[in-house]
Amino acid sequence: MTKNRKRVGVLISGRGSNMRALVEAARAPDFPAEIGVVLSNVPDVAGLDFARAEGITTAVVAHKSFPDRESFERAMHETLIGHGAELICLAGFMRILTPWFVSQWRDRMLNIHPALLPSYRGLHTHERALAEGVKIHGATVHFVAPEMDAGPIIVQAAVPVLRDDTPEALAARVLAQEHRIYPLALKLVASGAARVEGARVLVEGEPPAPDALLWPQ
Repeated sequence: MTKNRKRVGVLISGRGSNMRALVEAARAPDFPAEIGVVLSNVPDVAGLDFARAEGITTAVVAHKSFPDRESFERAMHETLIGHGAELICLAGFMRILTPWFVSQWRDRMLNIHPALLPSYRGLHTHERALAEGVKIHGATVHFVAPEMDAGPIIVQAAVPVLRDDTPEALAARVLAQEHRIYPLALKLVASGAARVEGARVLVEGEPPAPDALLWPQ
């Protein structure tokens, strides 16, 4: 078992498929992070059931129970701190976070986005990629910044866009890569191998000029 594993809070709003990938990765005794709490802003979602079945502590901070975003986020922040969270992973968390909350977790909050940022921020990324005829699409794990879908990039993975692709088919290929790179990004951050320098993330051992399209392999 790795000593001094970073304790992670995972935020979800639904089934939490990326949360499941993180939980599965964290089962490895040498993984440098543990999932300490899975928190949802929506009660009774499938992701909470999965986490409970895995023996992971869960919490619900329902945004509809609060009069404004500030009070909701302060309650969520206190819940995460109360469960000892040192890092946050957003995994299908469908709330826009305020600069206050982001500042509390600066360089300690990760998000995964189904596109190769900075392209296609926001929603409907697969439909937009197909409509514009791009040849390469993918997914990005990044540190969260106050601007939506912005922040230093940790890991990206690319997939080809096929001539007969549908949004659903493209989304499925991208999701498979999301499940691969999110645990990798968390491993890099929790182990200290990834660090923020300015607007970039530098990774210990990263080749200066990789030959392949994407790194890490």
